[in-house]
Amino acid sequence: MLSGLRILRTRHLLPSSLPTALLSPATSRVFSPQNSRTFTTTTTTTSSRCISSKPCNTRLIDNTLTRAALTTTPPTLLRDSSMEPQMTKWRLSAEEIESGAKDLMEKTRGLYDEIASLEGDKITNALSMVSEAHRSFDSECHYYDFPSEVSTDKAVRDASVAANKSLSDFEIEMSARKDVFDKLCLYQDSCTPPTPESERLLKRLIRDGKRVGLHLEKEKRERIKEINSRISTLGIEFSNNMNEDKTEVFFSTDQLKGCSQEFVNGLEKNADGLHKVTLQYTHLYPILKQCCIEATRKKLLITRYSMCKEANTPKLEELVRLRSEKAKLLGHATHSDFILEARMAKTKETVKNFLDDVLGKLKEPLKKEFDDFLKLKERECAEHNEPFSGVIEPWDIYHFMQVTEKERYSVDTEQLKEYFPLEKVTAGLLQIYQTILNLKFVEVKDAPTWHEEATLYSVFDAATDDFLGQFYIDLHPREGKYGHAAVFGLQPGCLMPKGAGDTQPSRQPVVCGMLCNFTAPTAEKPSLLYHSEVETYFHEFGHVMHQICSQSEHALFSGTSVERDFVEAPSQMLENWCWVRQSLELMSGHYKDNSPIPGDLMEKLVKSKLANIATLYCRQLIFGLFDQDIHSRDTADTAQVFSDTHKMVMGTPAPENTNFAAQFGHMAGGYDAQYYGYMWSKVYCEDMFHSVFTESGVLDPVAGTKYRTCILKPGGSVDAFDMLRNMLGREPNSDAFFRSIGFEN
Repeated sequence: MLSGLRILRTRHLLPSSLPTALLSPATSRVFSPQNSRTFTTTTTTTSSRCISSKPCNTRLIDNTLTRAALTTTPPTLLRDSSMEPQMTKWRLSAEEIESGAKDLMEKTRGLYDEIASLEGDKITNALSMVSEAHRSFDSECHYYDFPSEVSTDKAVRDASVAANKSLSDFEIEMSARKDVFDKLCLYQDSCTPPTPESERLLKRLIRDGKRVGLHLEKEKRERIKEINSRISTLGIEFSNNMNEDKTEVFFSTDQLKGCSQEFVNGLEKNADGLHKVTLQYTHLYPILKQCCIEATRKKLLITRYSMCKEANTPKLEELVRLRSEKAKLLGHATHSDFILEARMAKTKETVKNFLDDVLGKLKEPLKKEFDDFLKLKERECAEHNEPFSGVIEPWDIYHFMQVTEKERYSVDTEQLKEYFPLEKVTAGLLQIYQTILNLKFVEVKDAPTWHEEATLYSVFDAATDDFLGQFYIDLHPREGKYGHAAVFGLQPGCLMPKGAGDTQPSRQPVVCGMLCNFTAPTAEKPSLLYHSEVETYFHEFGHVMHQICSQSEHALFSGTSVERDFVEAPSQMLENWCWVRQSLELMSGHYKDNSPIPGDLMEKLVKSKLANIATLYCRQLIFGLFDQDIHSRDTADTAQVFSDTHKMVMGTPAPENTNFAAQFGHMAGGYDAQYYGYMWSKVYCEDMFHSVFTESGVLDPVAGTKYRTCILKPGGSVDAFDMLRNMLGREPNSDAFFRSIGFEN
């Protein structure tokens, strides 16, 4: 059976714990572990034809790690034979998307009809046929649903959104096929799966069948199917509303006081000479961090917190009601109970105790940080002859975090970003990952893509030269593109069915795509990244590597198809590379002359890792506690719950007449009752990093190979706790996590 809600399947989002996402967790549609797909809206480009799959030139990225070798352009070494792109149909027209999706559904329905008709000895084929149906469907569907995330053509995006809805409804229909479920139960009673992973697949499929009610009477099954269909539609619409939002705010030059001249000069102006500001991160964060005019910060933050309020609030609150109803039909008290049953945490009590424990430890440090912010605010208000409210408001937080970093740690983020030109960071990032994971990356030139800014790479095992898969990177914002940072699975990596005469099955390579929204270069300057954006880049690329390095037998376990509350841990661990001098030196160099970050600035940056740590983590706690709250009740006034949670954690409510939850995409896209996972997985990421990499060094390929083998290679074919035990040689614990945020146990 196809695994339920396809909106939850391929995407991995930027975690809100990262500074870049401090104020707004990225719109999310990452899969739930058992539902290995991830989509909301999708996009294709303007062309009405498929790009031909002509042979492409390739370029090998050298993995020799010396800073002198890391120019902005990696060395060019031609491979003996060029790699063909695994996926080529990225420029379908709206009509081709519609017809292609229909053909795929018809073909897949035929496969399920075949499975349902199996009798007698043919039952032995049931499991392999279901696995192949998953592989076949997941290998093609993203041609039709992914364009809504990347296309510049509104007609194509709309067609892709429609296709996504149709494909989602179809997946729900297939996941609810009791005739196929009955065949799998018969297989379980009469057959022995050929491998341990196949046995795991069988158990997972039967578990998932029960989680959509296939063991219940028909009336309940039909209602659950209706609910799942409506949940899928609401999630797609919620995300599409965010992707298509075009809210603009206008400010005078005086109202942007404190912002860098370069940033202000780069803003468009209207006929009245006012600067146009959008709600994209490339506009939002520079103003919230730099602007010393409180009224400007307030107006912008309230506008952001009001984004999609009217359109998405009723959708989210309907989602809460439907999820609660479904949970009760399946025998659970709440949606949180239903979700957590299949996660590492297992129970909502475990999650609550974890979040409360962290909050308790952070209360005093948060008070100290806010006291410091308040002194800075009082001084700044006096300097600018503005009234002092005596309160740190939500629109103050990011600004005074930045002031604190600059004054206490002497880290000037504007100066620092001059050492992180995007091309240099990319070259260093690729070479670091190649070294620690023992890989080789080859840029595939002239490959068909959805946009000229997207670049394709092939990945090989450096020791065996085995081809592992391909990834795209698409790094700059444009109209209609997904607005945050995320990785999308596009083709699962798994074994293919044996052909006639084959003694061994061949392997289908994995394909994924990373979307980011880093500031585009100008005629005067290249794209320059804040250090927090470098951290985001490293995090998201960690998801790419999780996809590429997995070697599961079955598509359902490909890549990041692990427990939802573990999926961020591998990428979060790799954020540590952005705080270590050795790796920072390899991905930095002044954009004018490639000179290294001065030693004193580097030292200050590394020391600033714990700057504002309580504020950062308390923001995470707001999101996690809010999520658990709304999904532990039958109905929710989401604006009120969010404001109350904000006040409980931070001491002040959310801005009046706003609803942050209406643009909190995680709640409609796969993190429902699971947002705690960002912090939960930090426990394991810090345990892995400090146990394996701190002694051997962050560039040690032996430690990296252990990480690749124990954590990345299994995909979802092994339980997360077992992967951790295999890597650590012991039971995981939280000691390293609490040390990493300034506490000794």
